[in-house]
Amino acid sequence: MQRRTLLQGAGCSALAAALSPVLAQGDKTAFIFSGFPAGGMGDQVARPLAEKLRGRYAANVVVDYKAGAGGRIAVDHVRRAAADGLTILQIPSSPMTLYPNTYRKLSYDTLADFIPVTSTVQYAFVLTAGPGVPAEVRTLADYVRWVRDSRQGSSYGVPAAGSALHFVGMMLDRQIGGRLTAVPYKGGAPLLNDVLGGQVPVSVSVLGEVMPHIRSGRLRGLAVSSAQRPPFLPEVPTFVEQGYADIVVQEWLGWFLPARTPQDRVQQLGRLVSEGLQDPVLVEALARQGLQPFHQSPQAFAQLVRDDLNRWAPIVKASGFTAED
Repeated sequence: MQRRTLLQGAGCSALAAALSPVLAQGDKTAFIFSGFPAGGMGDQVARPLAEKLRGRYAANVVVDYKAGAGGRIAVDHVRRAAADGLTILQIPSSPMTLYPNTYRKLSYDTLADFIPVTSTVQYAFVLTAGPGVPAEVRTLADYVRWVRDSRQGSSYGVPAAGSALHFVGMMLDRQIGGRLTAVPYKGGAPLLNDVLGGQVPVSVSVLGEVMPHIRSGRLRGLAVSSAQRPPFLPEVPTFVEQGYADIVVQEWLGWFLPARTPQDRVQQLGRLVSEGLQDPVLVEALARQGLQPFHQSPQAFAQLVRDDLNRWAPIVKASGFTAED
């Protein structure tokens, strides 16, 4: 009887330890703040994961939005939040690793103000050609030849000035002799409309936005920016395969907590996100959007953030680009 009582006591203690982070939050709500409007790529990740976290990480988990300024409004909002684990930032890599190299002044310090929890997905960019480029241009080499044969060079559209997509274009331009002019848009949707309509000859776009049009033949995929061909668009070669070894840019979507958040909350959130990203139904849904699950431990993700900050520094310096505050 005494042995059974001890075992029952040990089992209850283990259960209490496992549940204590949730019990400690009582009926409180955790918020996942996205830096971009509802309905975009971030929703495809945040909403399914919020459902999986509900009742396990906090009693309720809500996705909210602080759109604007290229994600900086959401970053600053979470920076000022209480470090209790209930305010989560979901943000692409650029505001955390590229912007510190392009903006003279930012309201936040990526490494000092945040704890990296985990990456969730990664995605590539695609150089795409529309009807504004001759039909015989089918490869990156064809495109570069066409640009060089033009007296005035050519232009390329990007969803935003100073974005990682813009830098892919600038890196290509630098390597082919300064023949390209960037045309920044206010978002991917108007850019897609114009490249489909021939108003701008090519674009550097997020893979998921142009993938259906490449598959249908309305757009031609000339090169992807990832190190390897994405599994859901294997017919499009990488920049690396085509002789541009330095053009490797793969953006990630990451989750962060305010600095000084207790480590047990950081580790718990990272573990639950990892479990959620193993759901085959979610993996299939993400693939349809051109997104690959990409989970890392808090320690590995923190190192990736530091590495990306350092990697962008010489690229930005070589470009001479400075963002407008």
